[in-house]
Amino acid sequence: MNPKLEHTLGTWLRGIRAGEKHLAFADPRFSAAPMTIALTSSAFIGGGPMPKRYAGPGAGDNISPPLGWSNLPAATRELVLIMQDPDAPLPRPVTHLAVAGIPIGWTGLAEGALAATAGPPLAFVRGTFGRTGYAGPRPISGHGPHRYVFQIFALNRGLALPALPKLDLVLAGMADMLLARGVLVGTYERP
Repeated sequence: MNPKLEHTLGTWLRGIRAGEKHLAFADPRFSAAPMTIALTSSAFIGGGPMPKRYAGPGAGDNISPPLGWSNLPAATRELVLIMQDPDAPLPRPVTHLAVAGIPIGWTGLAEGALAATAGPPLAFVRGTFGRTGYAGPRPISGHGPHRYVFQIFALNRGLALPALPKLDLVLAGMADMLLARGVLVGTYERP
């Protein structure tokens, strides 16, 4: 798209946002699970801007940021990580990453570990537009800052999933096995 046209369109759409109510962690089925997991990144502070390195194709290097977590419940058997943009001018947040099968022995993920080519034990879930693996921030130019909400979920048993499931199937499967959740927010804006 022509950069000037994209910026004009982004400016016109500034008031249209999907909203937090549609994020995975806001799912009413998860309301009883406490928000006690600490999710952090050594690359940016919670609520702060994400470095351009982690932005999507055409805006950055499309490399997943390093992530770490702590304070998992003792009964945790698997982790699920989801990254969504609730500020996209769409009816639902854009899912930039969804991955299940993260072992409980892991305390984090190194920079670049969430590339679509990463293999087992990571089990990627189809994101928006059918993408798998990490798809970095690339909001429409002129739309203003977008929040990228990394959400981690601790499950009391492993999910049994088909290859490349849709996010809705994963969320439904998590509903009766969720122990705790955590959130980390990074921001990104294209002028």
